[in-house]
Amino acid sequence: MEMLDSKLKDITEFWLISAPGEKTCAQTWENMNNVTSKQNNLSINFKFHIPDLKVGTLDVLVGLSDDLAKLDGYVEIIVRKIAHYMGDVMEGETDKLHESLLVNGYSMASYLTKFQWDLAKYSTNQPIKNISDFIAKQMTQIESDLKARSAAYNNLKGNLQILEKKSTGSLLTRNLSDLVKKEDFVLGSDYLITILIVVPRSLQKDFLENYETICDMIIPRSAKEIIQDNDNILYAVTVFRKVLDEFKLHAREKKFIVRDFVYNEEEMAAGKTEISKLASDKKKQFGPLVRWLRVNFSESYTAYIHVKALRVYVESVLRYGLPVNFQPMLLAAPKKNHKKLRDVLNQMYMHLDNSGTSNMDLMDIPGVSSSTAEYFPYVFYRIYTDITTARH
Repeated sequence: MEMLDSKLKDITEFWLISAPGEKTCAQTWENMNNVTSKQNNLSINFKFHIPDLKVGTLDVLVGLSDDLAKLDGYVEIIVRKIAHYMGDVMEGETDKLHESLLVNGYSMASYLTKFQWDLAKYSTNQPIKNISDFIAKQMTQIESDLKARSAAYNNLKGNLQILEKKSTGSLLTRNLSDLVKKEDFVLGSDYLITILIVVPRSLQKDFLENYETICDMIIPRSAKEIIQDNDNILYAVTVFRKVLDEFKLHAREKKFIVRDFVYNEEEMAAGKTEISKLASDKKKQFGPLVRWLRVNFSESYTAYIHVKALRVYVESVLRYGLPVNFQPMLLAAPKKNHKKLRDVLNQMYMHLDNSGTSNMDLMDIPGVSSSTAEYFPYVFYRIYTDITTARH
């Protein structure tokens, strides 16, 4: 398993194809594998096992083809949303993110190459339409739960970040509770009040020489430096309460900013309690949220691959006819081999295409989705494992 993962680690796009059975489906597999892998060394190939499914009528299959194309896109969006949000929650810890993006305990590549239809979840005793509807309902529920859980966690995280920013920012904006001491203030006086003033470093000399004359009734030599940052210095100055508003006005004219702060031990303690509570709540929610994301990433990616399997089955029946006789195959190739591999496959299967249509022409054929410009003589779908990066 580790050796296989190593070979596939740089492959982020797998090709799921099917071709009609020749004398046998086994022969179809052998011919494709010989030409692409053994002779040309272009890809690593795997049989992709899809059980017999309830086909229904041709009209139903034509409708299903378009519905499954839409479902495929929707499920992939959900898979990527969960992966992206898991990355946000883990705050850039890439190793932990990759360890969490597992499908039934396997890497995405390993799950793909060993794909087995989940009979317990997607019973083959029911029509394909029922399986498709079940997956759609399942994905809608997961998306709804993701919205609710992410909103709650993001709200908590945002409130905590606001408080943390206030405790670490500039002296002009940060919470001052952690910077001051009780002895910095005149407390319990009906006449005097200690105020906190932010002074630009470049104006420190001007402040110290002139603060006593900003207005009347300032206590002489009461300026006390509390703390400095890169740009400003915080001072405490004691004045008479009756001149507080006048002092603020004249101080602002001199570019000294009076901070609105009242020393209140109960409120200060409550602020520290709030940030501690938010930090604790975030920690408590982190574990269950990550577990939910892991479980539902696995569920969603499983559904994503089952939708691909449904599409291959439906398209193959529409292309190759009944009775069901085709071989699904999974190809893993480095990007540098894609053009050559495409050419080889087109040469192998060009006899299947009686339309003479270019593979880049928009098609309007029953069983071929008109939502994509890609058309090849064989059934073809891409499967992605780079679900944390945006697709363009």
